[in-house]
Amino acid sequence: MAVRTGSRVAITIAAAAAGTYVASRPSLVPWPDRVRPAVTALLGGVTAATTFAAAGAIGLRGGSAPSLARRTRRLVGTGLAVGTATGAVRVAKSRASTRLQGGGRRIESGFAAPPSLDTLSGGPGSLVDYTTVGREGARFLSSSVCARVTEEVTGRRPDMSAIRVFVGYDSAPTPEARVALALAELRRTGAYDRGQLLIGAPAGSGYANSTPVDVLEILTGGDVAAVAVGYGLLPSFLSLDRVQLASLTQRLLIDGITADLAGRSKRPRVLLYGESLGARVQQAAIPAGSPDLDRIGADAALWVGTPGGPQSVAFHAAVASESITIDRPEQIPDPVPEPRPRVWFLEHDGDPVVRFEPTIAYRRPPWLAQRPRGRNVPEEMLWAPGITWVQVMVDTLFATNVKPGQFESRGHDYRADLGATVTAAYSLSADPGTAARLETALRSLEIARAERITEA
Repeated sequence: MAVRTGSRVAITIAAAAAGTYVASRPSLVPWPDRVRPAVTALLGGVTAATTFAAAGAIGLRGGSAPSLARRTRRLVGTGLAVGTATGAVRVAKSRASTRLQGGGRRIESGFAAPPSLDTLSGGPGSLVDYTTVGREGARFLSSSVCARVTEEVTGRRPDMSAIRVFVGYDSAPTPEARVALALAELRRTGAYDRGQLLIGAPAGSGYANSTPVDVLEILTGGDVAAVAVGYGLLPSFLSLDRVQLASLTQRLLIDGITADLAGRSKRPRVLLYGESLGARVQQAAIPAGSPDLDRIGADAALWVGTPGGPQSVAFHAAVASESITIDRPEQIPDPVPEPRPRVWFLEHDGDPVVRFEPTIAYRRPPWLAQRPRGRNVPEEMLWAPGITWVQVMVDTLFATNVKPGQFESRGHDYRADLGATVTAAYSLSADPGTAARLETALRSLEIARAERITEA
């Protein structure tokens, strides 16, 4: 029997009210003032329409009130999620891709001069054409820590210039060619003779966070080499369709380095690092977890802000016997237990990128059911089918609203956590005074980078 007119009105009013109420509640990160009213109104209307349609369809087939509630919850949640996601992706890609790719290729004026050191890709003797490394590659290569900063933090002059290798998406035509170029650069610079070798996985745009490399360069006195190979020019949320290509690039790079190190009497400590989509990509390159880490001879891995979902859950399980997950440096055990965890996950309780996954559309996630809730997960935040999914999706768009030098441990901003976490994860040494000076230096280095970006 079709839903009666009175029921239609009641369903419409109740659904719209529920959508408006839940969407107006606190979320994981602050939204700009203009965003929340628009999202609230949209969700209220869409929820009412979707609920009415679902109720009508179920009513036509017949069904009890509990059955209606159960089916409606799943239909509303899935309908809202699929519709919003499809529309958002199509609009974002059609409007932004060409412009963003052009911006990703353009090297800013503050970083236009190629590096002057032969230990940096694009510098003297390099096999990489500096004009091909793109915006993010130029920033990364131009950010190597100078001797003065290292001495100010540690009290010691660095023994050598650090090595940074970066191969951009435009530096070679295929993943195989880009990786071959990176391996040639590692050999050219003597990277395998350093004490530490960091294999980084950049984000979709090619962004390779300099901060963890800064920490290594300072605390090891330059006895480190870092390498990253780009696989695209678009931001991570527009690069989700490139995860397979990106993980292939990482797998080729890791396997190539493993082959180069085989049989060497002296080899560097092999360290892995990935942040955001880069973390997902690097994990996808070693899907077996601990057995793959053994195979490649990895000494330590740090993955920061890994996007949520079934892949993340599966990988956590694959390394559970030798991993630790923290929300912030205050959770680092003191002392760190022996044997030390080889795998470290830094994941904020309130990071929407970590918390966002498809099942939120129709199932309450554990992090909204537990009491007390995790840090920066509001007690007032509610769950409703579909609506919370959209809330958290919108959260991801504003999860990294950061200001240079103003480090805040919140959302998808991990800058305030990296100094201490990188130190612990990679078994580096820093007494309290050195650690405090390191934090000051990291903020100063970021401000200096931001000023060079502003010059553009």
